[in-house]
Amino acid sequence: MGGKLIVFEGVEGCGKTSQIQLCQEWLESSGISVLVTREPGGTHLGLDLRRLLLSKAEDKPVAEVTELLLYAADRAQHVEQELKPNLAVGKYILCDRYTDSTIAYQGYGRGLNIDLINQLNYIATGGLESDLTIWLDVNVEVGLSRKRGSEAELDRIEQETIAFHRRVQQGYAQLAASNPSRIVQVDGSFSKQAIQQIIQEILQVHLQVEKVNF
Repeated sequence: MGGKLIVFEGVEGCGKTSQIQLCQEWLESSGISVLVTREPGGTHLGLDLRRLLLSKAEDKPVAEVTELLLYAADRAQHVEQELKPNLAVGKYILCDRYTDSTIAYQGYGRGLNIDLINQLNYIATGGLESDLTIWLDVNVEVGLSRKRGSEAELDRIEQETIAFHRRVQQGYAQLAASNPSRIVQVDGSFSKQAIQQIIQEILQVHLQVEKVNF
């Protein structure tokens, strides 16, 4: 069995973490070897880059192009150290964010040149694309209220303006419309179990995962 790269995307508070965990349990119950990872922060180097990217620095904010390049550096290390080797041995990789996040956040959210972002994504990945991307689509206000209602302190990106997050959401919508064979939209407003059932059905259709009752 060949490995598969399954990416979960969406705005803040869309429920990616919960769905990845449930999906991991389901796939492993099917006898599939699974790696759960994330961007940024999927490697030892990436953990340091994640801290730099998400920590709030009022006096010395991260420049937008610097932010873009740090994400690209994290991705390049992640692809070489984790993604390619694990795909080569047949693992199913569940990845929390990948290239579409950079387009949505730095392209649509920040307004940086999308052609440049596409070039950087290609350099960082060597052309490695997801086999399937699950876009958990939730209202921006709903997602942010979930985040603000949790005990965790909001990171630098989560503290951005509502206008920024709406632009990010628009970016995801445009990406999904442009890549219908790779990106599947899932309504993130349902219950966790209902969303998971939808995701399982999507995987069964797109990746021929054997059906197992959850």
